[in-house]
Amino acid sequence: MSQAEKARNFAALHQKGDPLVLYNIWDAGSAKAVAAQGAPALATGSWSVAAAQGYGDAQEIPLEFLLQIVTRICATVEVPVSVDFEGGYAIDPGALGENARRLIQTGAIGINFEDRIVQGTGLHAVADQVARIAAIKSAATDEDMPFFVNARTDLFLGSDPATHKDHLNEALDRAAAYAEAGADGFFIPGLTDKDLIAQITAAVTLPVNVMMMPPLKQVAELAQLGAARISYGPGAYRKAMKDLQAAYDGIK
Repeated sequence: MSQAEKARNFAALHQKGDPLVLYNIWDAGSAKAVAAQGAPALATGSWSVAAAQGYGDAQEIPLEFLLQIVTRICATVEVPVSVDFEGGYAIDPGALGENARRLIQTGAIGINFEDRIVQGTGLHAVADQVARIAAIKSAATDEDMPFFVNARTDLFLGSDPATHKDHLNEALDRAAAYAEAGADGFFIPGLTDKDLIAQITAAVTLPVNVMMMPPLKQVAELAQLGAARISYGPGAYRKAMKDLQAAYDGIK
């Protein structure tokens, strides 16, 4: 398949109630291993990619290095590859569009793109994030690529679950604005309240991505809540490293 065909197929895999499951990978080796088990698509996790190279999260891994890693992943597997692009390594929409263009040229077919101010505090204002999403989509149009932008909101991740209900209306407002700007999906990492997840999937027009994290455990459960995409974030990398440590302990 061409890159554009992979992108279209990737988008088609997002089905409400029959979600695309992405067991996040971090390099060409992990990508090849998961693809060999029949995964129809792959996605990196920023924390895992950074940790695998000795960096912290939040865009500590240099952009040039990230692009090299993604290029190698895309050259190694035949399935679509989406990249956790965090905040896109830029604030200004013009610079952000150029970074997105370079990422597209690695062979990637989509991104996670968050509204958190990376290496800063708080979230981008809705109007600012809308302009940033539009810049990415414009760059994709220039590259003739149906690039999948999974618009992530950080309203829930790292915050007290007791406050999550208070963020519901803002989450819905952001989802609507991001959709209007051209986003293709809406990602709500950190939200584990089943009732709130169901309310969001019912109200949002975009396919909704839920992160699998405690107390969430079952794909079928999230499918019933209306998720169209389920991802595992850094969980896969952390488990792999624990298994590696245990294997070493077993030979001592």
